[in-house]
Amino acid sequence: MHVTLVNVLVKPVHIEDFIAATRLNHEASIQEPGNRRFDVLQSSENPGHFILYEAYASAEAAVAHKQTAHYLVWRDTVAAWMAEPRQGVRYEGLFPQG
Repeated sequence: MHVTLVNVLVKPVHIEDFIAATRLNHEASIQEPGNRRFDVLQSSENPGHFILYEAYASAEAAVAHKQTAHYLVWRDTVAAWMAEPRQGVRYEGLFPQG
């Protein structure tokens, strides 16, 4: 399994907008055939800090996600709302398998 943890810091004025846009991306992403999880986490201590937990069956499925219309709309919509560029860290998912 191909997992990416994406750290996003959002400007305070755009937190609610970010949540709304990311919900749309989440709802479409979990319908992708290679998607295994697409969790959106918000820090309890810093409401502007989010982590997107993206798990795909393969690296190819993760690449395909970044070519979808919903991802491209999300990327372009939220870019100006970020306090700094988002950072993704890739992992190999060991458990659960599948």
